[in-house]
Amino acid sequence: MPLIYAEMGQPQIIRKIGGSPEVKKHLEDLGFNVGGQVSVISALGENLIVKVKESRVAVSDELAKKIMV
Repeated sequence: MPLIYAEMGQPQIIRKIGGSPEVKKHLEDLGFNVGGQVSVISALGENLIVKVKESRVAVSDELAKKIMV
């Protein structure tokens, strides 16, 4: 399921990252890698605050839909 629908506070494993090569590279640069762990911390407007690799990152709804957990 897309990250946008994941339950808040529950650790999830990234199964797949979709999108164009540029989008995939951008997400990898932020720390989103297949097999990595991610948790949704909160939702602010059209952004999700997620914890990935001991960092908190804001991602748009559009990007969150490309991250499958």
